[in-house]
Amino acid sequence: MARRGQRQSGAASGSGRRQSGDTRRDAGDTRRQSGDARKQSSGGGRASSGGSNGGAAGNRRRRPAKDAEGLIPVLAKAVREVEGAVERAAIKPSTRTKFQVVALLVREERARVNADAAATDAHRAEQLRRLDGVATILAKTAALEPALLQLLAEDTVISESAAALRREMLTAAGMETPEEPPAPEPETAPEPAARRVVPKTVVARQLANPFLAPDFSAAPVSRPVRARRLAGWELITPLLRSFEYAAASASMPLPEPADLRIAAGQELMPHQARLIASAAAGHRSFLLADEPGLGKTAQALLAAKAANAYPLLVVVPNVVKTNWAREADIWTPQKKATVIHGDGDSIDGFADIVVVNYEVLDRHVGWLGDLGFRGMVVDEAHFIKNKKSQRSRNVLELSERIRTRTTRPLLMALTGTPLINSIEDFTAIWQFLGWIDEKGPRADLMESLEDTELVPADPGFYAAARSAVINMGIVRRRKVDVAADIPARRIADLPVELDGAVGRSIREAERELAERLVQRYNTALETRTSGVTVEGIDHELVRRVAGWERQEMDNKKTGENVFSLVRRIGLAKAGLAADYAAQLAQSVGKVVFFARHIEAMDTAEALFAERGIKFASIRGDQTSSKRQKNIDAFTNDPEVSVAVCSLLAAGVGLNLQVASNVVLAELSWTNAEQTQAIDRVHRIGQDMPVTAWRIIAAQTIDTRIADLIDSKAGLAAKALDGSDEEVGSSADVQLEALVSLLTDALS
Repeated sequence: MARRGQRQSGAASGSGRRQSGDTRRDAGDTRRQSGDARKQSSGGGRASSGGSNGGAAGNRRRRPAKDAEGLIPVLAKAVREVEGAVERAAIKPSTRTKFQVVALLVREERARVNADAAATDAHRAEQLRRLDGVATILAKTAALEPALLQLLAEDTVISESAAALRREMLTAAGMETPEEPPAPEPETAPEPAARRVVPKTVVARQLANPFLAPDFSAAPVSRPVRARRLAGWELITPLLRSFEYAAASASMPLPEPADLRIAAGQELMPHQARLIASAAAGHRSFLLADEPGLGKTAQALLAAKAANAYPLLVVVPNVVKTNWAREADIWTPQKKATVIHGDGDSIDGFADIVVVNYEVLDRHVGWLGDLGFRGMVVDEAHFIKNKKSQRSRNVLELSERIRTRTTRPLLMALTGTPLINSIEDFTAIWQFLGWIDEKGPRADLMESLEDTELVPADPGFYAAARSAVINMGIVRRRKVDVAADIPARRIADLPVELDGAVGRSIREAERELAERLVQRYNTALETRTSGVTVEGIDHELVRRVAGWERQEMDNKKTGENVFSLVRRIGLAKAGLAADYAAQLAQSVGKVVFFARHIEAMDTAEALFAERGIKFASIRGDQTSSKRQKNIDAFTNDPEVSVAVCSLLAAGVGLNLQVASNVVLAELSWTNAEQTQAIDRVHRIGQDMPVTAWRIIAAQTIDTRIADLIDSKAGLAAKALDGSDEEVGSSADVQLEALVSLLTDALS
């Protein structure tokens, strides 16, 4: 069960497509209204010039006029403008302001709709669904540009420009705006949201050592210049492909440790001690890809101690930055750790270890690059796989600046799931580690490739190239190999029936999706010009039709699709999953409940509250202190029985091994997500067998997707573990689900 494969569709793009489609229609209605107004002002009668049939067709396509009124169409238009700016990487202060105002108005409008006693249930549900569409696009945009999330924090100041835009949007929606006292004139011009800051304590540190010189103490011995056999060859693609073709375990040779004990009184496991011994022996770059739960945090902190890589910069997801400071106190108590929150006003500028999360990194890049770090650790390094994202650009910039100031700094990328979508996910991590640049291998890796005396055209190049890259510092160990004392885990599927109107609606939507696919298939057959005929079902054409549907899902051209259908199924299962979690909590003890969508978490928490079951909520929109308080409550308070966790926000970096049962209320599109969630419980220190209960909606596409996920091998299993299973991209599960749906419909 542990080797299940699954593919990822992205943090927010895999849900809410139906709502997103409504959002696009809202924006279109706004544009059509303005266009109709222009037509009326320039002369009447044009509306009927297209003939009666055309007019009827147009009326069928047009949404009711009332849907084009109010605040939601205004929000839809604004959120599309923000999304477009982020996708074009043309983000301005006005874009950030618009993102913040849209998010605030969505929150206010949701509260207003819920409190409207005069509205019917149907109208309320429709309005909330359309608001979900706007919220989905906001979430997708924030996933591309995580710095935008800071604009939603509880303590974020609403600038005068944001307040003015809010009034403008409310006026455009025909809503009254409350009178507000004029704001005092600022003494200085307001800074843009993407400002760079330098905390005062950092200035004090810089003044204490104003002549910080580059560190060349570890400069490598120069090598004689020799003829370059590989000059002129494009090498990045062959290096990536070498991890698809060769089947062997991906882990560099590591020395045997002298001792498993450390000064802090903690005892290391042998696999941890071997990596630290390698750092002590002089190795300085690691892609530490151990399976989740094998203690990568401790290895990184102790490797930095062995390499004397201080000051050390640690870049992590927001949800685990407080935990990193705690781990530093445990494993390296003699080294002071400080955590950057917001503008960093509370940090210790003289600390040895600086922990910062991806979301605020952009405002601190300037001074972090000048502080003189001798080591840098990137936790959950698969977060930087998209080199166009702001977080990736920040990480790569800091890595380059550290390498410029320090010869052979310690650079470590930590991730239990280094490959999510494709082999190309390696490139950003390799670039961070200094193994490659935009054009090709850097000096050390190029020297190793030259030593093979092979070129990509030679039969043995791929195996040799793979070994060369692994020896640069890839370390991958599996639990089954190095931590046999960790109890076993299993994944158990629990089929549930979706009854009533909700179940009928979901099954009807699935039938409509299948009928649309059949119609496209038949149209393609009728218009085929190749003259090829196939007896029975043309499976090649089936795959092509499924591919067209999958592409249109990405381009947001379809209504009901696999993404929106799975989201609806997930929300429909939430109450049943929560009921099962409640039964587990009452019979076996603490339970971790994972869901993807906020509505599913809300449903579960309402059920737990109704039954008097104490729970802790761990979500992405919480402050670090509140999230840590809830984590501590679950791990330390025996009366807190359930941790209700966001699959995206709490699926990495947390230690919840106080429980041994996990409920997966919604399917994940990738095996990586599912594995990361389960491994919050199944990790070093766990002394009970772990069971993950996966809730599956019977007689729906949910069962097909679960089977497809189980049949796919993870990319890491192929590229790093030497598995001979077929490698596929994350889109495979979605594509194969459509293929299966269409094939069954044709049968």
